[in-house]
This record gives sequence, C-alpha cells and structure tokens, in this order.
Amino acid sequence: MDSLPDAIIQYILSHMNNARDVAICNCVSKRWKDLIPYLKSLYFPRNSFDNHNCRGSSDHIVWKMISSVDCLEDLVVYSPFSSAGLASWLLLAGSTLKHLELRLDNLAEFQACLESPSKLDCISSAKNLESLKLWGVLMITSPNWDDFQNLRNLEIVGARLEDPALSTALRACPNLTKLLLLGCEGVTSLSVELPHLEQCKLDFYGAGNSSLSLSCPKIECLEVQGCSWIRVRETECLRNLSISNNAGRVYMVDFGKLAALEYLSIRGVQWCWDAICKMLQWSSEVNHLYMKVEFTGDFDTLQPFPEVDFVDFFNNHPKLQKFDIHGAMFAALCQKNSLKNVESGFVIPCLEEVVVTVRSPLNAEQKMSTLESLLKYGKNLKAMVVRILQMKSSHSSSDDFFDEICKFRCMNRKIVRIE
Repeated sequence: MDSLPDAIIQYILSHMNNARDVAICNCVSKRWKDLIPYLKSLYFPRNSFDNHNCRGSSDHIVWKMISSVDCLEDLVVYSPFSSAGLASWLLLAGSTLKHLELRLDNLAEFQACLESPSKLDCISSAKNLESLKLWGVLMITSPNWDDFQNLRNLEIVGARLEDPALSTALRACPNLTKLLLLGCEGVTSLSVELPHLEQCKLDFYGAGNSSLSLSCPKIECLEVQGCSWIRVRETECLRNLSISNNAGRVYMVDFGKLAALEYLSIRGVQWCWDAICKMLQWSSEVNHLYMKVEFTGDFDTLQPFPEVDFVDFFNNHPKLQKFDIHGAMFAALCQKNSLKNVESGFVIPCLEEVVVTVRSPLNAEQKMSTLESLLKYGKNLKAMVVRILQMKSSHSSSDDFFDEICKFRCMNRKIVRIE
C-alpha cells in the first residue's frame, strides 16, 4: 500500500462509508488519515454506539467525523441522536449534502413534539438536498421547512401524520419526481399537486377510508393502498397503476383516459362495482391486468360479482398480454351466459399468459368451459397457470373438479400447469 499513489488510495477509500471502518482507517497511518477529508459519504448503522466507552456523546462523535470531511454528500444515520446533535451536523455539512437518510425513532415520543427546533425542523439547514429519506416520523405539526428546490426524491417510512403537516411538507418540495409514503397512519385527506412528479407510492394503514386527489401531469407510476376515494385527472403519462385497500372499501375512482397504461392492478376485499367497471373501461389499452378483489357491494353487504360477458371483456381489452385473475372475477367470467355471444371469428389476439386462482368447486362445468375457451381463442397463449387456493376438500365435488383440471392439464401439458 505504501507504494500506491495518493489518488489510488483516495479512490479505494471513497468506496467506504461505514463509520466504524472509517474510524479504523483513520488510525492506520498519517497518510490514510490525511485522505479521510476526501470521503463523500458516511453511514452510521443502528448499532454504531452499542459498546460505546469513549469520551464524548455519540452526537459529538458523529460531529467530529463529519467535521473531518471536506465535502460530505451522503449522510445516513440509523443510530440514535438528538435534535441538537442533528442541528450541529447539518450546520457543518448542510450546504454540500445531496442525500440524507435518518432514522428519527420519534414515532411514539410525545416529547419529540416539544423539542425546539425539532429534528424535522433541523433538516431545513440542508438546502441543497436531492434525496431525503426518513424512518419513524412523527409529523403532527407542520415542519419549519423552506423550499427544497433541488429535492427530487422524498421517502417517509413508518409515520404518524396529520393532514395539514403533510401538506406543508409537500409544498416545501415543489420539484419532486419521486414520492414514497409507506406505512403511514393518520392521513384522512391528501391533495398532491406536484408538476414534476413521475413516481408515487402511497401506503396508508388504519381504517382504509382515506381520500386522495392527485394533480401531477407527468405521473408515470402510481401505487395507492388504503384509500376509498381516489381522483387522478391528469393521466396522459400514466403507465403503471396499482390500487388496493386491505382494510376498507373502494367507493369512488375518478381518472382521465388511461391511454398510456400498460399495467393495472386492483386489489382489496370489497370494491363498489361501479368503481371496478370504470377502471376496466378506462384501461382498455392495458397489457397486464391483475385483479384480486373478493367482493363487490356499495356498503356493508358483501356481494359476489355480477356476470361478465367473456367476449365483451376481451374485445374491450384487445392489447391484453398477461391476465392475473383471482376468485371473484374468474367466477364472474364463468357464469352460465358468459360465453353465449361467442362468434366464429372471435379471437383473443395478444393474450400470452393467464394466471387463474380458483378457490371453489362451485359451477365446475362453467369454470372448465372458461378455461377451455381461454385456450381455444387465445391464439398466442404460451402459458396458463391454474392455482388451487384454500379449496375445501370435504365435498366430493372438489375431488371431481380437481380431476377435471388434471385432465385438462394433461391434454395441454405444453401450456397448462397447476400450482
């Protein structure tokens, strides 16, 4: 190592960011110590100070390491820290930081609300951030943030939020292109107006009755979980859309024409049938459709899907290449009259892969007829997966149905498989 030029050693050290490794290298030699200021990133794992027996607090040790770096761009701190410590770090490195990731751990701390300035307020010192990731956030009062004009990526994971506070935080990030809010509770109504946003993933847990309004003309990928009312009017660029509600019901969806949509996933226990129909109507150009909704019905009464005409469905989705269909929707396509309008020239032109999940042996004859029709009219079908999920085997009809599926698989073994 002594024969290597400083530039090579500097390049090697630049790939190291773990704080413990940096501290060890600092003690190797004076030459190595002199190259520490050229580091670009520092990472403090959760256990950085578990066996701490040195002088000074952990906040001060982090401050010393940050002060030894001339132009710190990336800072990741998972170890515990105070708001005063964070303020002192960002006073040193805030002007050069591009990426900041913090585990705040104040989700259940009421004391965090009384700190002045709070940890969230301190972040405003890093005015040139391009990416901000926060874990364990308590945001019930609006953070004192100036505009982060350079911020493109905002991720908040595990948070308790209040609507006004979240709205204030988003307004301070006007140029976001990526927004992730994962495992967040407390949100009842959210309006997002970000002209440059391209990717958005929102995961709200609780009663599942949140409402969302999105006005983002460049949005390309949108994932929403936990909302009952969703309005997204500017959808010209939207290519990937996923809507789910594991705890509540989806009552209303309001989208523009989804002309660019390639992938659509709708999931949940209960959707209003009008919402399902609208989503299927707007997504007529979709390539990959994933449907896993158990019931329909407008209010508390859980109802099965009404009959869906097989021919109309595929005629209205001529570009469909992959179809993941679960339980209720498959049953709707398997009703007595679903195949009554099949004409001699009917084909499913683009369908290449079908994944069917079957949970009940009821209407076995119609279900087998639908599987056979998918194979018959899907001229380009390359794979069909039939998944038998949680089917009760106490009745002889289950065994008979499974025998029929096995025969179907044997007759079409190059395409069909059972899971």
